[in-house]
Amino acid sequence: MKPIFARADARTRRQLLTLRQAAQTDKAPRVAPRLQALLLSADGHTPPRIAGLLHVHRTRVHAWVCNWNEYGEEGIKEGHRSGRPCALTEKQRQQFHDIIESGPVAYGLNTGVWTSPVLAGVIQEAFGVDYHPGHVRKLLHRLGCSVQRPTTRLVQADPKAQNKWIRYTYPNLKKTRKPKGR
Repeated sequence: MKPIFARADARTRRQLLTLRQAAQTDKAPRVAPRLQALLLSADGHTPPRIAGLLHVHRTRVHAWVCNWNEYGEEGIKEGHRSGRPCALTEKQRQQFHDIIESGPVAYGLNTGVWTSPVLAGVIQEAFGVDYHPGHVRKLLHRLGCSVQRPTTRLVQADPKAQNKWIRYTYPNLKKTRKPKGR
């Protein structure tokens, strides 16, 4: 197989050197080795030799050189890493948002509070897509919903009796330091 080399004349080499220096000062650790690989390739080094010098896989060097030859400077820049695509379509996400806004009772549940496991079950039932309860929170955040945590309150409690317990009974129950010397 014939090795591929980076296309670079004297002006392009100066441009590569400038870009490499900028990448090193900007602390772009993923771009600087690419530029170094291109400079070595322009000097006539083969991709396996460059891979050995830079301690990267040879297919990476080949991809960097091909991207440089095809796209130029844009081909070696840091790209957007999109991650795994969302399993729900935009229309399904809108339907899910409408379900959330209507509430769990309107959906037919006995509870008055949405929880992540319950919402994961709703997604499975309505759309046939499995979501982990931890990921449901991320989906809710993207939809613009916030986490609501209920506060614990005794609704039928006497406020005067509660205040008396907090001021007098509780401090006497609390542990205190034992005196030193024993």
